[in-house]
Amino acid sequence: MKDFRSIINIIGLLLCIESIAMIIPMMFDLYYKNNDWVQFFYSSLITFFVGIILNISFRNKNVKLGIREAFVLTISSWIIISIFGSLPFIYSSSNLTYTDAFFESVSGITTTGSTVINNLEDLSEGILIWRSLLQWFGGIGIIVLAMAILPTLQIGGMQLLHMEHDDPYEKTIPKVNRFVLELFLLYIFLSFICGILYFINGMSGFDSIIHAMTTISTGGFSNYNESFSFFNSFKVEVVSIIFMIIGSLPFVLYLQFLHKKVLIFRDDQIKLFFSIIILVVILTTIWLKINHDESYFNSFRLSLFNIISILTGTGYSSSNFSSWGSFGMVIMIIIMFIGGCAGSTTGGIKIFRLQILFRGARTQIKKLIQPHAILVMRFNGKTVNENTYSSVMGFFFMYILLFIFSAISLSFFNLDFLTAFSAAASAISNVGPGIGDIVGPLGNYAPLDNGAKWILSITMIIGRLEIFTVLVLLSLNFWKN
Repeated sequence: MKDFRSIINIIGLLLCIESIAMIIPMMFDLYYKNNDWVQFFYSSLITFFVGIILNISFRNKNVKLGIREAFVLTISSWIIISIFGSLPFIYSSSNLTYTDAFFESVSGITTTGSTVINNLEDLSEGILIWRSLLQWFGGIGIIVLAMAILPTLQIGGMQLLHMEHDDPYEKTIPKVNRFVLELFLLYIFLSFICGILYFINGMSGFDSIIHAMTTISTGGFSNYNESFSFFNSFKVEVVSIIFMIIGSLPFVLYLQFLHKKVLIFRDDQIKLFFSIIILVVILTTIWLKINHDESYFNSFRLSLFNIISILTGTGYSSSNFSSWGSFGMVIMIIIMFIGGCAGSTTGGIKIFRLQILFRGARTQIKKLIQPHAILVMRFNGKTVNENTYSSVMGFFFMYILLFIFSAISLSFFNLDFLTAFSAAASAISNVGPGIGDIVGPLGNYAPLDNGAKWILSITMIIGRLEIFTVLVLLSLNFWKN
């Protein structure tokens, strides 16, 4: 591996940044006079010490990463950040086992939102902030990954983003750095506005900070066991809905709008995203009205918030949708797989891949009718070549295969079908809550065996990193010179 030193050097830098981030929850614990500030101080010290040693010891003046090095850096950085991110959970008053701490850390950094903590209201302010910070950093991390790395690696059709947004992907380092900086500043600005609107509409200052970070990142961690049911406020839910949607749209389009005044709603995947929301919300509203004796307003309110929360992979809940009946549960499981748009903070298969799969199937049908016709598949006005279509097909196949493997593995730990099925779907799509009494909106993942938690942790990471980024490391050809 030519740039092995460079990979370790960059990981060391990331650990230094993570150690600085740990200072933030430490300051909250100092302000609220919680003893956990000491544990954050030591966790930060350990993380910084390891990071600075790696950064200095493996410094390389000529940092140049090839395709193989980029793959290794991507997966290793997310795993190592998760490992060190688990330290505060182990040594603070949350007192989690290493398995639980790693699960919580992975769930945070992958913006999944699954939790093994039963008593959220009893946690120190520092731990609550740390959980949210992990999701916040995970959100901006996946945007940068999706915009700057995955298109180059041609993962699951992400090369399409090159065609759509040529400007940010020039090969010069200054151009990439400016692009990442603009994304980060935009991300901070949206988080700030979200927090202000939460506060104006009734949340406390602390609650606003927590939920602003986990809304824009579509992460879904809350500081209450009841999630958004605790607030019981339609105004707060509306703010959440707006910013969950904002987090689910391609962030590069926001920059294009600011620089070139390009209309956001001209994007094909955004059109389909909103069409799915409208259709599913209408159907679910009608179902709740007919079968649960709710008013039309209540039915609409429940369906709108919870459908958008699950579709975007955020995972907040204002109702126990596990009790919505057969239609409600089927809808929730289906939209878990869909996710939001490419280049957003969401997980799932992504809207653009479903569009390409559908258009590819339609093209094949036309070829059967007109064998000699020259048919061209397009996405956002650009031609989709055979390699891109094959890449999307391969991603979809491996996505379903990994989901099946994860669900079967969970069943070995005596989990019922619904729990194993929905937990696997939630993990690979980075959603958070599943369906049923154990992992549903009113439950959590604490009762699961340690083996099941490790399987779900691995599934969350693989799902977050677009599957092939991880699986390619298992290929012998990948490691050959």
